[in-house]
Amino acid sequence: MYENIIYEVADGRARITLNRPDKLNALSLALQAELADALWEADNNREVHCVIIKGAGRAFSAGYDLSGAGGNVPASSIQDPDGSYRGARSIDDDAWQLERAQRYRMAIFDMHKPVIAQVHGYCLAGGTDIALLCDMIIAAEDARFGFPPARDLGALPNNMWLYNAGPQWAKRLTLTGDTVTGAEAQEIGLILKAVPADLLEQEVEGLAGRMAHIDPDLLSANKRIINMGLELMGARTLQRMASENDVRGHNTRAANEYRQSVKENGLKATLRARDAKFGDGRARVHGPETRDDEGNLVD
Repeated sequence: MYENIIYEVADGRARITLNRPDKLNALSLALQAELADALWEADNNREVHCVIIKGAGRAFSAGYDLSGAGGNVPASSIQDPDGSYRGARSIDDDAWQLERAQRYRMAIFDMHKPVIAQVHGYCLAGGTDIALLCDMIIAAEDARFGFPPARDLGALPNNMWLYNAGPQWAKRLTLTGDTVTGAEAQEIGLILKAVPADLLEQEVEGLAGRMAHIDPDLLSANKRIINMGLELMGARTLQRMASENDVRGHNTRAANEYRQSVKENGLKATLRARDAKFGDGRARVHGPETRDDEGNLVD
């Protein structure tokens, strides 16, 4: 029934697979709308105890779809194709569009049942917005986490980094767009656990299997009290503020130069030129960040 995800229910769990492998599961608005729909379906289904979100192909998700593909999603069931609606003409339009997309993603946080992110390959930009809203993240040791668009495109439209990794690592990674591996992400508390890639699915399914033994209503009670604690620390308010803060990011000189470069040079060339200045784009968790002349870490 879905075009951008695969949804299946078995053994007390719902598995949702981001299914745009040729685009490294880039998050179009259409995909995010389908994801929210599937999450609420799983939350409503008494046979489901927990949800697993994973990615098809080589990555969990390499980020938002910057090409604009899959962006034509009506905001309501009665939207008039000939009507005059919001685009991106004003600052308020930009905030409205960002908040609309965020509401799709916040289903992960707001739904009653626990959600596990099963991360392999790239988990970048929008991919982290999905993963970090999940209740637990289990990743392959060689997965890559980061938010490279913070280098020039804007601020983060969701921000759970602070609540997982703490303020210093949240700043270290989002102020540079650098990445860490799954193993390093575990060390700084960004994720629950990293395991060898060939054991990733086994690890996730094992945890889901344990929760399948628990009454879903009890799982809900225990998830929601912890999330209420996060809300008391401002987590949900911060997500709302993150969208508006991203509008601020969209109006910086760097973002204007990014858009101009895309017009003149194309998206791929623009991203390649931006990231080339950062070498391998990696942060080092332990020890000095000694780099060669091209910006690559030296062991």
